[in-house]
Amino acid sequence: MKTVLSIAGSDCSGGAGIQADIKTITAHKLYAMSAITALTAQNTTGVYGVMESTPEFLENQLDCIFTDIYPDAIKIGMVSSEELIRVIVDKLKEYKAKNIVVDPVMVSTSGSKLLEDSAIEILINELMPLATIITPNIPEAEVLSGIEIKEHKDMERAAAIIGGNITGFILIKGGHSLYDANDLLYSNGSYKWIKGEKIDNPNTHGTGCTLSSAIASNLALGYSVLESVERSKKYISGALRANLNLGKGSGPLNHCFSIEGF
Repeated sequence: MKTVLSIAGSDCSGGAGIQADIKTITAHKLYAMSAITALTAQNTTGVYGVMESTPEFLENQLDCIFTDIYPDAIKIGMVSSEELIRVIVDKLKEYKAKNIVVDPVMVSTSGSKLLEDSAIEILINELMPLATIITPNIPEAEVLSGIEIKEHKDMERAAAIIGGNITGFILIKGGHSLYDANDLLYSNGSYKWIKGEKIDNPNTHGTGCTLSSAIASNLALGYSVLESVERSKKYISGALRANLNLGKGSGPLNHCFSIEGF
């Protein structure tokens, strides 16, 4: 059985973070593991509290995982401090980790800031260069590139700027675009537009977490980066199209829409 590790924060309401990742990985029929970077008190209306893991405890979690059940792929989500990112970087190098998906979580869907300013530099210069693929949305790509993104040509320019620092793939997600859900996959000067269906569903809590863990799942299964992205976009579309409606704010996806009963 292929295995996927999620290094991310916990969402007590179950729609994002570790919980979304475990559901997504399980829906792909893989074995899910987690190293928790923070506990969050959040729901569909916002983030109301964050309690970080200590660097020592995160290191302990990662040592336990890598020395026993070695992951076939890794998804990295919310890591809010410089110290925690440094632990992750050191452990990925120590254990020669592979198939690394970095979702540079900076702001939640509800608009809450989740990454300290001091952590951005180490994220860009030390963690992202280790990634097989990074998956910023448009607001995150604006922070990483330093430019404003309003149309497709801006996404291409931003990808080229971000790509100056890293050798892996960059997927700029177009879900924040007003007129389509097309994503841009960039690598080493090459651009590939991946068309997506704009689904009329206001419940998008955890979409970024879900997409990145789906990509990690498909990489673990042996698909190429492009195939993994295309398959993951189909999974996201299905989870959105299921029209789950829970909570008073931006609700979660139906991660289990394709799981058959007993």
